[in-house]
Formats: sequence, C-alpha cells, structure tokens
Amino acid sequence: MIVAFSVTPLGVGEGVSEPVARAVRVVRESGLPNSTDAMFTTVEGEWDEVMDVVRRAVEAVAEVAPRVSLVLKADVRQGVSGAMTAKIESLERHLTTPDE
Repeated sequence: MIVAFSVTPLGVGEGVSEPVARAVRVVRESGLPNSTDAMFTTVEGEWDEVMDVVRRAVEAVAEVAPRVSLVLKADVRQGVSGAMTAKIESLERHLTTPDE
C-alpha cells in the first residue's frame, strides 16, 4: 500500500518546520520506501507497518503541539510492492514519449 499523509501541528505558531521534521524523521528512520515534498510525505509498505509509521509520526508531533491535524490518502493494493517508483517511471515514460 502507498500512503500519502500530512501532519500539521496546531497551536505552535507560524513556524512548523521543526515539529514537521519530527514526523519526517520517524518516516525516514522506518526503513520503508518514502519521499517528502512540500505538501505530503509518502510511504510504502504493508498495512500494519505503514499505519504504525503514520501513528508514530503523529505522536512525534503531538509531543510538541497541543493539537495535530492528519490528512491521509491511501492506495491499497494487495500483493503490489515498488509501486511508488513504478508509478513515477510510467508517468515519466509518457512525458518523454511524443503523443501520436
């Protein structure tokens, strides 16, 4: 499964980089395939391991924020792995191949 999620600390003022970095650190230390962009962190793995990482990321932010917002989107496909990179590779092939 692939999960894209965003953890937003609330009640900490405008600077949220440090609390968000706590969540990203949890994901990176998990050893699961992942990527982070300006809006979401994406992680791939089995249901239990991915959801555990999301839970721990939220908990890491909750240690320094009185309230935490979580947005999560999941692509649940049994028996599929490597989809994070495969989807991007397919997209890139279509972008570099001229329309016929």
